[in-house]
Amino acid sequence: MYGLLNAKTLAERLRSAFLVDDRWLLYFKGLGNTLLMSFFAVILGVILGFVLAAVVYTEKQTGKLKFPALLCKIYTTVIRGTPVVLQLFIMYFLILVSVQNGIIVGAVTFGLNSAAYVAEVARAGLESIDPGQMEAGRSLGLSYSKTMLKIILPQAFRNIVPALFNEFIALVKETSVAGYVGILDLGKVPGLIQSRTFDYLFPLLFASVLYLIVVYLLTLVEKFIEKRLSKSDRGSGKIPAGGRKKCKKA
Repeated sequence: MYGLLNAKTLAERLRSAFLVDDRWLLYFKGLGNTLLMSFFAVILGVILGFVLAAVVYTEKQTGKLKFPALLCKIYTTVIRGTPVVLQLFIMYFLILVSVQNGIIVGAVTFGLNSAAYVAEVARAGLESIDPGQMEAGRSLGLSYSKTMLKIILPQAFRNIVPALFNEFIALVKETSVAGYVGILDLGKVPGLIQSRTFDYLFPLLFASVLYLIVVYLLTLVEKFIEKRLSKSDRGSGKIPAGGRKKCKKA
């Protein structure tokens, strides 16, 4: 009798968390906002992160751009050394206070935060490229910038694809703090529903499942891209970094 009553209670709690007042729509609206913020944030983060890494790499290789490289290093140090939720507060309440769309504020904040981490990943990827690649490009008559764009950056990007996807996955989960400034993301939805049902169990479980599904799908995409890149490398017959095999003397 108690088990039947308990089952009925759980069913009622489940119905209250999802079906009453079409509350299930809130979950998917929050998920949509989370994915939207993450998408634009990762674009901003990757572009700015590669620019930061390229400046630091150029300064190390050529001795030029010393002041811009110093600014890039200060930027990455400050961003990586402060919590993202404080950066969100600063952007929302001080810098972008005139922006009415919270999604834009969130995308800019998380994008700038992600750029600092992408910069370190990209810098490591650039430094993993054999220095002979740059010398080969310059010997063919290419300028430094063209060598970077056509030879160095494409190879570095291939090397850091897994790390970039890990950063994207972390970024999706980091956006859960956007609710602190009233942005309706997936992390904010359980609190809204709990305020009406006084029950956290099912709202938290469903939000967790949605996050898990998104992360799992991103992981599948990452593995697919890695597989395609490895196939293209094998099919192109590229000589691996490290040089050509020495020919035997006749």
